Amino acid sequence: MSSEVRVPTLGESVTEATVATWFKQPGDTVAVDEMLCELETDKVTVEVPSPVAGKLEEIVAAEGETVGVDALLATVAEGDSGTDAAPKAKEAAEDAKAEGQAPRDAVEEPEETSGGSGGESVDVMVPTLGESVSEATVSTWFKKVGDTVAQDEMLCELETDKVSVEVPSPAAGTLTEILAEEGSTVEASGKLAVISSGDGAQASATAEEQAPAPAAKTSENTGKDVEDAPSAKKAMAEAGLSRDDVTGTGRDGRVMKEDVAKALEMGKSAAASTPAASAPRAPVSSDDASREERVKMTRLRQTIARRLKESQNTAAMLTTYNEVDMTEVMALRTEYKDLFLKKHGIKLGFMSFFTKACVHALHEVPEVNAEIDGTDVVYKNFVHMGIAAGTPSGLVVPVIRDAHAMSFAGIEKAIAEKGARARDGKLSMAEMQGGTFTISNGGVYGSLLSSPILNPPQSGILGMHKIQDRPMAINGEVVIRPMMYLALSYDHRIVDGKGAVTFLVRVKEALEDPRRLLMDL
Repeated sequence: MSSEVRVPTLGESVTEATVATWFKQPGDTVAVDEMLCELETDKVTVEVPSPVAGKLEEIVAAEGETVGVDALLATVAEGDSGTDAAPKAKEAAEDAKAEGQAPRDAVEEPEETSGGSGGESVDVMVPTLGESVSEATVSTWFKKVGDTVAQDEMLCELETDKVSVEVPSPAAGTLTEILAEEGSTVEASGKLAVISSGDGAQASATAEEQAPAPAAKTSENTGKDVEDAPSAKKAMAEAGLSRDDVTGTGRDGRVMKEDVAKALEMGKSAAASTPAASAPRAPVSSDDASREERVKMTRLRQTIARRLKESQNTAAMLTTYNEVDMTEVMALRTEYKDLFLKKHGIKLGFMSFFTKACVHALHEVPEVNAEIDGTDVVYKNFVHMGIAAGTPSGLVVPVIRDAHAMSFAGIEKAIAEKGARARDGKLSMAEMQGGTFTISNGGVYGSLLSSPILNPPQSGILGMHKIQDRPMAINGEVVIRPMMYLALSYDHRIVDGKGAVTFLVRVKEALEDPRRLLMDL
């Protein structure tokens, strides 16, 4: 009886893939879930396991071919392969050692031993990372191989472009193998570790620690070339890149199609491999170098750096300034803060006033709430307000959706809830996407004046600053007033100077006379 091997689900909006590598050939004996081939999409690499134990009968899609979802890849003739599976696994392990690869079957054998001694192996998988997030970096392992873990005990922490995700143990037992070390990049639904539950957990842990070592050592000492993905070879040829210009992230350092795309984006051409490009820093004396500390940027910090630089490179950014007298807002807040807290269960802060004032101004100057899409201007008939928040990991911008329809209490509650989740690193990607305008409050850190940078693809961001008493001329007299500088950074491609100034003046007027918000003036 033959079983079909088909292309698995590749992910949202992904309809096809390229067959990168076949690990088995027709006639080879395969075990259940043993990897048969590797598929490559625009974003991720997918390994295809065997659905049954038996022999690989026919390969339908050869390396380099493009296949759709659920397309037939191969057929496996089912049969009792128990008698020759072990010799085949050993033979594969020896071949892998000769090629400098970590043998998959050799690593998997202890799991069978564990099962035979009463233990059961449980895989620890990468959890759902959020919409459009396909990979993460292993930030910290809280446990090491051999440690006993309880069910739901935290094993490690993953870091994506925006959030940190803690991975709990799916079962109680012993951590027998860590497949993704700290600093390594893992794909969504990838395998992180193996846990042995039951009586044989400790024996399995010992076997798992010892089995991979020889292969790893051999891998380091071998100089055998690795066959790159066919689609990657084609992409390198078209782009005029050499193999040395591209860093491979596939299995055994294999270059994948997305690696070539990344190399092109980063400008890793042959000219970029000169000593000047590889050593951008100024010379550092040996004495200074010994006192330096080099720390790899977190994925969040890398994303912040990339997006902010993209904002500068893309938008025609300009900033206009004004100042606002906070007397009336502070008086109104003082008068009603106790009653507000008693009724709504949340403190009345300044952010709800600024959010309301910005919503009011955005209705009058809609281009500040719009974005550019190619040659089109997309006007938003709603306000999803981004509230920039500093966290121990870096700057994040949770989004308050439909802020234009919310009350003061609703805005304050949403800001408090999002802020707490941001500090705990528990914001989802969905909570930080779709903003149409952003407010950044540098005043909480003591900033008196600054020029905020746009949060693309938005066309405007308001910068709040420290409230400071200053002498002001009011009706011919010098009086002390609590003043705040306001800064509006905007994209001059879509927002003219008149619109930017008008927006900031409307915000100023609404804050200096909050009754205008009630009257919609």
